[in-house]
Amino acid sequence: MAEDTSSPMDRFCGSTFWNATETWYTNDPDFTPCFEQTALVWTPCAFYWAFVIFDFYYLKASLDRNIPWNKLNVSKALVNLGLLVITALDLIMALVKKGGDSELPLYDLDVWGPIIKFATFLLVFIFIPLNRKYGVQTTGCQFIFWFLLTVLSIPRCRTEVRLDAERQKILNSQQPSEQDFSWEEYQFVSFFIFFTFTSIMLILNCFADGMPRQTKYQRGENEIPELSASFLSRITYQWFDKMALKGYRNPLEEKDLWDLRPQDSCSEVMPIFAHHWNQNVRKNYKNKARVEPKAQFSNGNVTFENPHGEKNGRKKGMASIMPPIYKSFGGVFLFGALMKLFTDTLTFAQPQVLSLIISFVEAQEAEPEWKGILYAVLLFVLAAAQTFILGQYFHRMFIVGLRIRTALINAIYRKALRISNSTKKESTVGEIVNLMAVDAQRFMELTTYLNMIWSAPLQIGLALYFLWQQLGPSVLAGLAVMIILIPVNGVIASRIKTYQIRQMKYKDERVKLMNEVLSGIKVLKLYAWEPSFEKQVLDIRDKEIATLRSTAYLNAGTSFLWSCAPFLVSLVTFATYVLIDENNVLDATKTFVSLSLFNILRFPLTMLPMLITNLVQTQVSVNRINKFLNSEELDPNSVLHDSSKPHPMSIENGEFSWGDEITLRNINIEVKKSSLVALVGTVGSGKSSVVQAFLGEMEKLAGVVNTVGKLAYVPQQAWIQNATVRDNILFGQTYDRKRYNKVIDACALRADIDILSAGDLTEIGEKGINLSGGQKQRISLARAVYSDADLYLLDDPLSAVDAHVGKHIFEEVIGPKGMLARKSRVLVTHGVTFLPQVDSIYVMKMGEISESGTFDQLVKNKGAFADFIIQHLQEGNEEEEELNQIKRQISSTGDVPELLGTVEKAIKLARTESLSDSISVTSADSLMGRGGSLRRRTKRQDSHDSVASAASLKKKQEVEGKLIETEKSQTGGVEFAVYKHYIKSVGIFLSVATLVLNFVFQAFQIGSNLWLTQWANDQNVANDTGLRDMYLGVYGAFGFGQVFSYIGSVVIVYLGALIGTRKIFIQLFGNILHAPQAFFDIKPRARILDRLANDVYKLDVVLPELIRVFNSQVFRVLATIVVISLSTPIFLAVIVPIAFLYYFAQRFYVATSRQLMRLESVSRSPIYSHFSETVTGASTIRAYNVGDRFIEESDAKVDKNQVCKYPSVIANRWLAIRLEMVGNLIILFASLFAVLGGQTNPGLVGLSVSYALQVTQTLNWLVRMSSDIETNIVSVERIKEYGETKQEAPWELEQDKNKPKNWPQEGHVEFQNFQVRYREGLDLVLRGVSFNIKGGEKVGIVGRTGAGKSSLTLALFRIIEAAGGRISIDGVDIASMGLHMLRSRLTIIPQDPVLFSGSLRINLDPFEIKTDDEIWKALELSHLKSFVKSLAAGLNHEIAEGGENLSVGQRQLVCLARALLRKTKVLVLDEATAAVDLETDDLIQKTIRTEFKECTVLTIAHRLNTILDSDKVIVLDKGQITEFASPTELLDNPKSAFYSMAKDANLV
Repeated sequence: MAEDTSSPMDRFCGSTFWNATETWYTNDPDFTPCFEQTALVWTPCAFYWAFVIFDFYYLKASLDRNIPWNKLNVSKALVNLGLLVITALDLIMALVKKGGDSELPLYDLDVWGPIIKFATFLLVFIFIPLNRKYGVQTTGCQFIFWFLLTVLSIPRCRTEVRLDAERQKILNSQQPSEQDFSWEEYQFVSFFIFFTFTSIMLILNCFADGMPRQTKYQRGENEIPELSASFLSRITYQWFDKMALKGYRNPLEEKDLWDLRPQDSCSEVMPIFAHHWNQNVRKNYKNKARVEPKAQFSNGNVTFENPHGEKNGRKKGMASIMPPIYKSFGGVFLFGALMKLFTDTLTFAQPQVLSLIISFVEAQEAEPEWKGILYAVLLFVLAAAQTFILGQYFHRMFIVGLRIRTALINAIYRKALRISNSTKKESTVGEIVNLMAVDAQRFMELTTYLNMIWSAPLQIGLALYFLWQQLGPSVLAGLAVMIILIPVNGVIASRIKTYQIRQMKYKDERVKLMNEVLSGIKVLKLYAWEPSFEKQVLDIRDKEIATLRSTAYLNAGTSFLWSCAPFLVSLVTFATYVLIDENNVLDATKTFVSLSLFNILRFPLTMLPMLITNLVQTQVSVNRINKFLNSEELDPNSVLHDSSKPHPMSIENGEFSWGDEITLRNINIEVKKSSLVALVGTVGSGKSSVVQAFLGEMEKLAGVVNTVGKLAYVPQQAWIQNATVRDNILFGQTYDRKRYNKVIDACALRADIDILSAGDLTEIGEKGINLSGGQKQRISLARAVYSDADLYLLDDPLSAVDAHVGKHIFEEVIGPKGMLARKSRVLVTHGVTFLPQVDSIYVMKMGEISESGTFDQLVKNKGAFADFIIQHLQEGNEEEEELNQIKRQISSTGDVPELLGTVEKAIKLARTESLSDSISVTSADSLMGRGGSLRRRTKRQDSHDSVASAASLKKKQEVEGKLIETEKSQTGGVEFAVYKHYIKSVGIFLSVATLVLNFVFQAFQIGSNLWLTQWANDQNVANDTGLRDMYLGVYGAFGFGQVFSYIGSVVIVYLGALIGTRKIFIQLFGNILHAPQAFFDIKPRARILDRLANDVYKLDVVLPELIRVFNSQVFRVLATIVVISLSTPIFLAVIVPIAFLYYFAQRFYVATSRQLMRLESVSRSPIYSHFSETVTGASTIRAYNVGDRFIEESDAKVDKNQVCKYPSVIANRWLAIRLEMVGNLIILFASLFAVLGGQTNPGLVGLSVSYALQVTQTLNWLVRMSSDIETNIVSVERIKEYGETKQEAPWELEQDKNKPKNWPQEGHVEFQNFQVRYREGLDLVLRGVSFNIKGGEKVGIVGRTGAGKSSLTLALFRIIEAAGGRISIDGVDIASMGLHMLRSRLTIIPQDPVLFSGSLRINLDPFEIKTDDEIWKALELSHLKSFVKSLAAGLNHEIAEGGENLSVGQRQLVCLARALLRKTKVLVLDEATAAVDLETDDLIQKTIRTEFKECTVLTIAHRLNTILDSDKVIVLDKGQITEFASPTELLDNPKSAFYSMAKDANLV
């Protein structure tokens, strides 16, 4: 044997390593033994050593520990031991049997082979106990290692069996053989034992290990199977089958979902992100040595540092969210990138195999058949490998996306709890919620594609390299076309971006406006202002549509560029190729390999521009989030908690501002322990601001604020959560029945709770929509009392309640004998009555403290306080008893005659007028036995005590307590009606046109490809240039046909969709505005907004894109089937079973996925509504220091949303794997039939296989699109559902036009046996009310809470429609006219003043029909003129959302101005003066008396002086009129309820 010619490997083995004749050029291929024992064994080993690092990583990352020994891991260990023994034995036997004395030489292979195997098995063996200890249940590397080892040992099986047969032949032949076969025999036995063991290991590795004993998080019944699924089950997503099946059988519900994987929950994601965020923030501060805290994770709290930093830290720049995101989630992302690299390489192997197949068909006779089969199988294996790896890649990317979203939502939430007021002013609640809803979501959509940034250029590079090999330099011509297209596309993309920003801006504007319309809907209805606001919204919407239309044309441009690019490129390339040189001839291999490479090029070229636009959008989002996260926060150190100070609450020399000019200056206040301090002053003097300063809500410019102890705060406008009454009062504390009941009685809530349908378990709507102002205020107070704090800040808690209740609450809660007697209290108040009982008084004036001291001292001073009192007394709205008290108090201080005189006068006045609405004792039973006047009243009141009414209401089941109906997520398929509705909105003609154009487009495409086949197979072209030019010309013509049909189809889809969405929105918004008030009471605002914002956005942007892609994919799949069947008709036989598989996967998937999507969107809105609630109540949350609890609630809501989101991501992957395998089967059969079917036309074979190669992607897209369309068409369904809500009566009727302009001329109002209820199925609130009011009469309406006072006014405006009887005005039945006709001819000053953001002028006169003079006149009469004059912008002064930048009193005055501008014959005053101080109250009363002298005025009264001069009084009780007469007449009748009230008040 000539040793010297051999390679090192031959010497290593002692036999040939590679023999081509034996392996390739033969009809019976086989490997050499040396190759089998080295290459085929070492490949798996090398793989394992290379990737073992992942196994180490999983050990480190595992959250669990300690898997018990079980059958599985014991058998793994034993079999592995067996392998170790066998390999060790191999080495020993080799050393014993070979080398040395024996004639068999010892080769390197005999020593190194076993050693390499032994080392690898040992490594695997070490991992068995390690995985057990660290709770790793399955490992991929080991599975792949055993799989490769088993598969690659199969050739050696065949070899060994053949050799054995030969040995037996020799032994059986009769000649005595000299040879000693013992070594070969040993190897034969040892190899088969080894093979058996590896096969067993492979099988054992298909299963996952048992459950770990210790887990960081509780693993529930419902844990996600993925955690304990084996590697095999994970890559095929077989563990998801259960859910898919369940979802297919019946619609999934929340209880069917699995728990969240611990590593995706907030508690795992947040600390990591917070840690990197804090590091990043710190980097941004130069020269600040700060201790580096780890992200603290104590009891689940994560702290974020404030990027705004202390005032002195010099700031380098904004802290961005990007670096922390890279650092927190980059690892998984890189691993994904590695997989992507792998699949990209596999993609390019496919055209190479294709060229082999084509050349095989060309040389049909010469080649052995096994090669063809090998190529077909190879193609299949490549495709399958790609499928599995891509599946894992997308899965990983989605998880990263979900985690980023979790991190961002939580960061935004935590920030929102701490932003300063100046920041809050910059953005509305809606905009902040958008950061969470839209911007954080963007990241999720981007992560999947992010790797394309490097992968696309790589793919393009590789494709060009292979193309060069086929066609040489002519590729450059094609490349040039692509390069020219890129900047064109860039230009279009940047235009699209500007349009998108514009569209987002319009969308924000529209959402903000709609949000306000919805929050003020009641006022809009009362004023009949809907058309004005509808017009404003639709104007913005039209701008939005115009922007979308421009975007649509641009989108059509880009998609045209990218769908026709591959064709143009191939046209240019082929043309250049054949025209450069006569000798260049296109043959089948060149043509189809190039075509399939061009097809590969299509994907990265399509993705790059999409990716760039996506990146740009995400960049916009990043900037918005950064701006928010970097905005200024409240300074946590503005309030000190220094317990060494003498008093628990104090401000020394304080100066404060709300972010612009100084609001408070020279503030010095001390609150002694257990004392009660009152702040008084006129509207806008800065009383509430002082309270805010104590809370640290204002910007402190100078001075020291100190509070020691736990705070409780009652804001001026109660903040009520959307939860039960009880939850609102407990506010996160444990329920202690005794204390709770005490609090409820003290706050006079008992009667109110009895009236509610489910008692204190009644759910309160958003912002407390189903409670009266007084109830909200008392609940807010009860929350403070229950919290049992040390310091109480009470911002005018008595403003919204009746005088009696106010007195009761003062005595029982706030005053010196109340529940809070031992606490330190600051009380902002408008009432004089209680002032003698407080320990000290601070009088505010123009943002300064003008004087302070006890009541007596201030009276003696004769300063601002004395004026305040005189002013207050002149209105005469106090009870005599109280006045006497004040009189005693004042006279005891001596020498103040003018004050005493005023008091005497007031007492006289009170005697004559006192008939307060003492019927409206809000909670008679809770007031029993306190104060003489009440005790006397009890005898009479037993007859209709509210206890009775409560009993009659008999606690109806809990069910009734639900006000907000839970959002239904529809189940089952989307009905065809929904599609029909959408197609109708788009228009039948356009819908058909798209389909036709798409069909034409595919026809042209197939035509051009078949023409190419013809060209490639035509032998004469080589010699005939004329023929060649003809081929080229026709090919070009086909191309232009494609271009035009394509552009047409795209433009039509987009424009059609816009026509549709415009119609749908107008109808939806119109219907919502036309919905009766009850609709808004039971639907939370966030949910209606979600329809108007999110669902409409889907129709605007998402659906058209989906429909376009769906259409083109459907036709492409059909085209593929047609082409493959043309080349190999037998393929049609396979298509049927494959179609079945496909159909089943698709049905299972769509049913499950759709339900998951629905559940996900239902679980998403609570995140946002909880968030917007938090933003509104931030100051209360901070005051009570319960931020952490709210953060936990938010985290829980995010986690719950992930619970629904994660399975839908998996469902996608589950489907993708199955579908792509179906596609891979198509590839397998197309290529197998091409090879075996005796097809001799290489062109057709090339065509059919290159089409088949594309089919997987197309099929995948197709199902994805069809299910996406189903999930998004749900938006049409949801909108359609709201579009079909019950409407209120028509706004305008024909017969209204006949009514005179100035109707009603008299203002004569008559109720005839009138009955009304709030909603179907509820009890009547007015039961047969009849009375008659003549034109110009002034009528007061009194009655306790719930007696039906407000219902009366609502019925007058037909906000609630009659259930019986009628109301007529000037003899016309109001039910017979259009609502606007009616509402615009009545005027109301509503209970809570609602303002809209926009100019002051729009707020007064939205239809812009009044002149400036009229407006100024109204402002003058409503005492706002001087205020408005002082504003820089005057009438164009921008009012903030909800009128936040005016005080409550000023807002009330604006409402008065509105009434003055309308000046109709009938005016309704609804408890209008509750929120205003006495001075303003007085002004309002005077104005109304003078300006509405001629009108009929109905007043719902709270205070005495509001109804004393009225002509008639209506006394309501439980929805019926008990008395109706003039005040004097009632006072003359000792039996009237009115009289007894007056008597109680010592007036008669």
